[in-house]
Amino acid sequence: MACQSVAAIMDEQALLGLNPNADARYRQRAMAYFEQLKESQDAWEVCAQALAKGVYSDDHVKFFCFQVLEHQIKFRHSGLSGAQQQLIRETLMKWLQMQLMNTQPEKVFIRNKAAQVFALTFIMEYLTLWPKFFFDILSLVGVNPHGVDIYLRTLMAIDAEVVDRDILHAPEDTRRNTLIKDTMREQCIPSLVESWFHILQTYQQTHPELTCQCLEVVGAYVSWIELSLIANERFVNVLLSHMSVDELREEACDCLLEIVNKGMDPLDKTKLVESLCQVLQSAGFFNVDQEEDVDFLAKFSRLVNGMGQSLVLSWTKLVKAGSLKDATDTLHALEAKIPLMLQLLVHQDDDISANVVGFCYEYLHVLKQLPELSERQKSNMEAIMLAVIKKLTYDDEYNFENEGEDEAMFVEYRKQLKMLMDRLAQVSPELLLEAVRRVFTTTMQNWQSTSFMEVEVAVRLLYMLGEALPTSHGAHFSGDTVKTSALQDMMRTLVTCGVSGYQHSSVSLEFFETVARYDKFFIVEPQHIPNVLMAFLDHRGLRHNSPKVRSRVAYLFSRFIKTLHKHMTAFIEDILTRIQDLLELAPPENGFPALLTNDDQLFMFESAGVLIVSGESPVERKQAMMRGLLAPLMDAFRLLLTKLPLETDEERQVAVADCLSHAVSFASRTSKAFSNKQTVKQCGCTEVYRDCLHTFLPALSCPLQRGVLRSCVRSFLHRMIICLEEEVLPFIPAASEHMLKDCEAKDLQEFIPLISQITAKFKRQVSPFLQQVFMPLVLAIFEALARPAEDNDQAAALEKQMLRRSYFSFIQTIAGSGMNEVMANQGAENMERVVFTIIQGAVDFPDPVAQKTCFIILAKLVELWGGKDGMVGFDDFVYKHIVPACFLAPLKPTFDLSDAQTVLTLSEVVITLKMIHVKQGPEFVQFLQHNYLPSLHVSPDIAQELCHVLQQPDIKVLKTYMKAFFQRAKL
Repeated sequence: MACQSVAAIMDEQALLGLNPNADARYRQRAMAYFEQLKESQDAWEVCAQALAKGVYSDDHVKFFCFQVLEHQIKFRHSGLSGAQQQLIRETLMKWLQMQLMNTQPEKVFIRNKAAQVFALTFIMEYLTLWPKFFFDILSLVGVNPHGVDIYLRTLMAIDAEVVDRDILHAPEDTRRNTLIKDTMREQCIPSLVESWFHILQTYQQTHPELTCQCLEVVGAYVSWIELSLIANERFVNVLLSHMSVDELREEACDCLLEIVNKGMDPLDKTKLVESLCQVLQSAGFFNVDQEEDVDFLAKFSRLVNGMGQSLVLSWTKLVKAGSLKDATDTLHALEAKIPLMLQLLVHQDDDISANVVGFCYEYLHVLKQLPELSERQKSNMEAIMLAVIKKLTYDDEYNFENEGEDEAMFVEYRKQLKMLMDRLAQVSPELLLEAVRRVFTTTMQNWQSTSFMEVEVAVRLLYMLGEALPTSHGAHFSGDTVKTSALQDMMRTLVTCGVSGYQHSSVSLEFFETVARYDKFFIVEPQHIPNVLMAFLDHRGLRHNSPKVRSRVAYLFSRFIKTLHKHMTAFIEDILTRIQDLLELAPPENGFPALLTNDDQLFMFESAGVLIVSGESPVERKQAMMRGLLAPLMDAFRLLLTKLPLETDEERQVAVADCLSHAVSFASRTSKAFSNKQTVKQCGCTEVYRDCLHTFLPALSCPLQRGVLRSCVRSFLHRMIICLEEEVLPFIPAASEHMLKDCEAKDLQEFIPLISQITAKFKRQVSPFLQQVFMPLVLAIFEALARPAEDNDQAAALEKQMLRRSYFSFIQTIAGSGMNEVMANQGAENMERVVFTIIQGAVDFPDPVAQKTCFIILAKLVELWGGKDGMVGFDDFVYKHIVPACFLAPLKPTFDLSDAQTVLTLSEVVITLKMIHVKQGPEFVQFLQHNYLPSLHVSPDIAQELCHVLQQPDIKVLKTYMKAFFQRAKL
């Protein structure tokens, strides 16, 4: 098992715990042993000996020893003695020497860990103790494959630690890494490059995996070493020879891409790309259609993309520098790559196509900047358009009923193609419009005999034009006559050719999406509305056999109705009759799936509401129709509410409560139809919504499923406050009383916005009610905040924080509405208690959002109650509590002046101080200068300066001064 000398020192029992299958007791012992070896001054040396002598054959023990060594180098290197540092170097070189003699290499995870330890040692010692690091390793490994493998892995580990830009480093590490790279460039990079060339030549036949590793190293290092060392004839020839070897070609592609991506002078970059392209082309790599290996083409397409983007960047820099001839040459070079890019863009494999979208997009950006397009450029544009149209098309394997990962990837890929289409529109809207029109018209003429993929993409192209062609507020059918007549023609064709009846869900969806996008077309040609309405209402739309189509159509129908309701007067009653069954509340015990989900039905109720309210029927008819819409909901609600207390099964209770909630939500959604012009009162609908309130409010006293029921009724009250205005007021006291019974922090947090909404809207009208409800609400909040919770219960802590914010927000609403009598009439003791909670919120809780609200309240209270004519005794409260709060809060360590939200809080602190000065005058200045500021040990000079700034009229000056004052005070 082990040499006696080492075994005597290493804890064999603990080592057993390193095995992944060991039981917990052994694993804990292994962890404790690991910690012991890490922290000891010299116990770790036993691990070094074990590695140097090859004591253990167990892979987990070897890995463990490297981990212990890694910890010493990473965290304790500077504290090691010279002898110990020498021991680490000797251990690594002895271990490496053993690898050369082994017939089998170590497991990959051990080699990677060893490379990491080599790399860390290099970083710590290369500049000082081990300048011959690479020389020593190369001398030792020679041409031994096992040794070369460790050497290459070490180079990649060094790259990860020193070069990788994705890793954030501390400033001192960045400086050290720069120094390492500079020293390497001077001392060893040419030798390293020579070793890479030797490895690439030596092992390409016998050890392709080593050759691939070496290509990866070259690709990683080329970004910061002298390019001429790599971009020369002998190196490029080797790389190109690798492009013809199946096992090496993908890695060779990646390596060439890194060379192409290296930052350099634009002319040099153009020359490099051109020379590379010539060689690749003459070697036959541009014949993409003859290549069957898609994995290689995926890499090759990335290389082509990189070359194309590099040429675009060179062109941009040359144009900016005014080098027009060189820019023209670069543009020619760029355009010579377009046929290759197009071959890849239309490739049947979407990953290969997606890899050149960046190049294509940037080429179109170049065309956009040109004063006019040549014939060649126009034909390139057309070719890109056709490629986009082809690639937008679904393939046979797309699963519409059960969309998985492949389908999601295609949807993402389509988004990239949409970017290209939008860019095409920016370059030449006329060309795009004409191309889409041609495809669309041809397809629609024969849609019955055309595959669904082609029909769907034709309609989708029309849909995509809506975003690609610039317009204001969807006004596609006014302005530029060329565009409007083309779009109008296509829309007319769409709604009259019968394609809405195509038997495929993707075509159905695209049809309705397009109709909804271009809904303003029907304002120009309203004669098509009846046909499209029928499509929405029958088996093509809301009654389609696909739930996905029905769901989406419900939403699109509501959009269509909202835009065109003025043109629907003649059809309102017919539509309502046809959708009547879609407006039924699905009972909880119904085993059959409804045509629409509850969320979909919300859109249907909203549409029905819009149709009723916006129609030209007399008020009595509107009233009757709205009652016809809402009465079934109320009847069902009453029935279910009597059922709920009788249910004993929890699941049944939840189902009934959800059904009750849906009934309330549907009724609430109908009210969205009302506007400032078409109010509830004008439509004669006040009574039916009052009846809804009478029906729904009893749910608040139901002891079961309180959370769901309270939430839906509360939302309905929010809507009714807006729609019924003062008609809602008689319902509020009883509703509030029920909602304050046995409530949790979350209930209160959701109830407060309702009271705040009433306060802000009705102000003095609700003052008596507010005076009555104020203390019960406040006491309920205090009780909820005082409830004990576990220290580590983050959810409860967050709930309390949100409730505290809501409470302060409520007090702010009352103070801001000028109803100081609401608080003033609560009795001295209660009022003092409330105001103290505001002081506490301003100072004690490190929540800048709540603190800001508290200082807004304090400033308002000073304005309302401060000064000579204010409330008796309040001046004393200002000096004893509000003024100290203005200084103690910002002086707290948690008050972070680098945080934007906290700076806003400080702004309110300053406004409060200013308000105190406005109300108290010179007396306040005297108090600050001679009483309060000295108590904070502020020097007389600073106190005088602060008081001087406080008296200046410009509050911005005071804000800037106070921020600096508190920043100084915290130093």
